[in-house]
Amino acid sequence: MSRNFWVGGNWKMNGDKKVIEGIVEFLKAGPLDPAVEVVVGVPAIYLEYAKNLLPQSVAVAAQNCYKVSKGAFTGEISPAMISDIGVKWVILGHSERRHVFGENNELVAEKVAHALDSGLHVVACIGEKLEEREGGKTEEVVFHQTKAIADKIKDWSKVVIAYEPVWAIGTGKTATPQQAQEVHKKLREWLSQHVSDKVASETRIVYGGSVTGANCVELSKEPDIDGFLVGGASLKPEFVQIVNARK
Repeated sequence: MSRNFWVGGNWKMNGDKKVIEGIVEFLKAGPLDPAVEVVVGVPAIYLEYAKNLLPQSVAVAAQNCYKVSKGAFTGEISPAMISDIGVKWVILGHSERRHVFGENNELVAEKVAHALDSGLHVVACIGEKLEEREGGKTEEVVFHQTKAIADKIKDWSKVVIAYEPVWAIGTGKTATPQQAQEVHKKLREWLSQHVSDKVASETRIVYGGSVTGANCVELSKEPDIDGFLVGGASLKPEFVQIVNARK
């Protein structure tokens, strides 16, 4: 089946009101391919501000949330809070959450399950480190990360999987289209074998890892790459080129 192309911009811990206004300006100018679902991941403090400025065709995502709806968890935000301000997406399990803040597969899976149960759409991030790729463990790592999530959820209709090789995030290194396609294809086969053929054919698997205006077109041609999760380039006008990679 045809999977709707999806492009996300992860602003990470960048920007202020003036920067956000500049991003909104180039997104409004576009033009953005109307066939592409576009989502931007905004720092929590600016979620509502960005949502109110962005064109309706661009959705907003929180960059993280916790695994329960409320409580004594200083500094965290919950899916209920995200929904309360009209935001429908959250990015979970990003490599920086895993490797800078120590989130393990179990915690990421619990967060994904609770966010889905709360009605949010989830970008669930997976990916291997350089030493794992060089050690031939790419499939082992990404399958293990995916299994942790699959064990906790039943409904995949609101899930986008983002394959982000850690060695290619913010480094300027990018997996070749063939390297990325190989992992995406293997992930789809894993979903078919361990979840269902329907989930495998319908779930969008997007690529993240130094995606730019220069490499997005070639990456977008691969049959199992259903879009991108973009870091630094999402803060720049070239993000429009990336959204339009398939035009």
